[in-house]
Amino acid sequence: MSEMQSAPRKPRNNGAIVLMCLSFVVGMGAASYAAVPLYRMFCQLTGYNGTTQRVEQASSVVLDRKIRVTFDANIAPGLDWEFKPVEREVNPRIGETIQVNFVAVNKSNEPQRGQAVFNVTPGEAGAYFNKVQCFCFNETILKPGEKLEMPVVFYIDPDITKAVESKDIHTVTLSYTFYPKEGPKPLASNEGGTVKLEKKL
Repeated sequence: MSEMQSAPRKPRNNGAIVLMCLSFVVGMGAASYAAVPLYRMFCQLTGYNGTTQRVEQASSVVLDRKIRVTFDANIAPGLDWEFKPVEREVNPRIGETIQVNFVAVNKSNEPQRGQAVFNVTPGEAGAYFNKVQCFCFNETILKPGEKLEMPVVFYIDPDITKAVESKDIHTVTLSYTFYPKEGPKPLASNEGGTVKLEKKL
């Protein structure tokens, strides 16, 4: 009885395997890079994770029920500022558009720029906290010793009383943290054959 000959094995296509692995790695990298802006967009649209809403006009509906709104102000390392709300809390009617003010003082001996980030607690209230105007929409630049009063115009959407997860909320906290923000890089200009650096703040 003769021995059965096994069929020859096909050589592995290592190049194809490597290409597949590289494609997977690149794809995962691209997905993770896109995740941050997509998550931010999702939070802004839904109010998830305490992200407030930005609106163009005031509410047309005002309820008799009031809601307590407290304020929190923080400074991240890198900014020598003093930052606080003028009022620690307000009690507007739900749907009522009101203005509150925060004050920032640059205690350093040089100009500094910062950008405020914010969130609302409890997080379920974020979708109903509508800002008409806020200093957090733009960066803030303070000269040495400069004091600046900054307004926030907002209202609580009356729909907060209808949703199951938010109808029993009676206190909302709006929290800000100022982070240092780098200015534009120096620009090179050529005047009269000499090169000089111009830095804008």
